[in-house]
Amino acid sequence: MAEKESAAKKPTLARSVKDKWRSKHWFKIRAPGLFQHVDLGETAASEPEQIIGRTLEATLPELAGAQDTGKAHVKLRFRVERLTGDGFAEARFIGHDLTSDYVRRLARRKRSKIDLSLTVTTKDGVEIVLKPVAVGEQRLQTRLRAELRHRIVEVLTEEAKLRTSAEFVQQMIQGELSKLLAHGVKSLYPLKKIEIRRSLVLGIISDEIPTAPAESVPEGPAAPEAPAEPVAAAGEGSAA
Repeated sequence: MAEKESAAKKPTLARSVKDKWRSKHWFKIRAPGLFQHVDLGETAASEPEQIIGRTLEATLPELAGAQDTGKAHVKLRFRVERLTGDGFAEARFIGHDLTSDYVRRLARRKRSKIDLSLTVTTKDGVEIVLKPVAVGEQRLQTRLRAELRHRIVEVLTEEAKLRTSAEFVQQMIQGELSKLLAHGVKSLYPLKKIEIRRSLVLGIISDEIPTAPAESVPEGPAAPEAPAEPVAAAGEGSAA
């Protein structure tokens, strides 16, 4: 009797098992306007609201294409912010990292490595946490290391004040900010390498980089005024 009861229950258990993947839907994720809304990939969820807040990474060449093939060590981080409809979701940029193997190659034996962390505020009020790393060709004295740290903080703080968040991020991930830092500390010591190894955006970056204002078109010469009609002198009238 027991064997018959267990055999009767088996079909019931089989019917209760559901394939969770069949109930999920795929959503395409796009980068913000700062990265020309390129596709970042896809993610699956049972409900659209479940993908809000998910994070994903993409290397710079994956977004920029062949023009940045030499920057595969730059990893960009995004977070899904909102749904745009038709199975699409838009993510916002939240920071970047350099790969660990790239950072290890920078600091080899008998070289001084300077790590620091600071928070800067851009021209449009967005706070960004920066973690630069600087490498000297040889071992540096403690006093020189302190002076270099101070100068790096000065350069990054001033540069952030002059740029919007979108412009500052472009400088950072394209390597232009590292060149500015190298030039800024050159009078103290010519560093072997200086990079922003990590960043964390604490605010929301404007989607688009502001374009230069259009040049005003010079106005043409003013049209000449119509001659005034002659006014009859007092006492003059029609002939009798």
